[in-house]
Amino acid sequence: MIPSRLVLATANRGKVAELTALVHEWGSVEVLPLGAFRGVTCPEETGATYEENAAAKARAVAVATGLPALGDDSGLEVDALGGAPGLHSARWAGAGASDEERVQRLLAALAGVPEAGRGARFVCVAALAWPDGRVEAATGTVRGRIVAAPAGSSGFGYDPVFVPDELDRTFAAASAAEKARLGHRGRALRALGHRLRASGPTPTLRGPGGPC
Repeated sequence: MIPSRLVLATANRGKVAELTALVHEWGSVEVLPLGAFRGVTCPEETGATYEENAAAKARAVAVATGLPALGDDSGLEVDALGGAPGLHSARWAGAGASDEERVQRLLAALAGVPEAGRGARFVCVAALAWPDGRVEAATGTVRGRIVAAPAGSSGFGYDPVFVPDELDRTFAAASAAEKARLGHRGRALRALGHRLRASGPTPTLRGPGGPC
């Protein structure tokens, strides 16, 4: 069952905006930002899979707030790089690196690779956890290619250099509606919504708890 309110287990502003809009596709759901809960933070991403990381963040925030929590983990997998950066997409250019620095490292790694060899895919796993430990998760993917130079001013992360197969422009140059429809995060959230509708009753919720 889809909860009437939930907390986003992320402090990434780009993800907050995307996830909020996508959760609202489920229906009338109150979406609370992590910042509304003083002292609550997400654990480090130490899992071996996207699902482990997404579930760990969601569980920690659900236990700390006493409310269902939505976490996600995503990555860009580039064919010519053997699937890298993958799980390490956010940290591939070093701790604290900006989106621009991550994009520049990617383009440097692909220097000399022809367009035909620049295939890639975005992967996202979205997980909703309840305070009692129950978790529902779903995966979304989108295939595309990495272009030679950034284009577009929207989106975040690697969006300026990723062109999905269904479009002729990068995600950073696409409209919010196009990215929501075609993107890995949108596909994961829609699949998760279907799973939640098919699952059993929502567990009874308690009040806010302590920090993660």
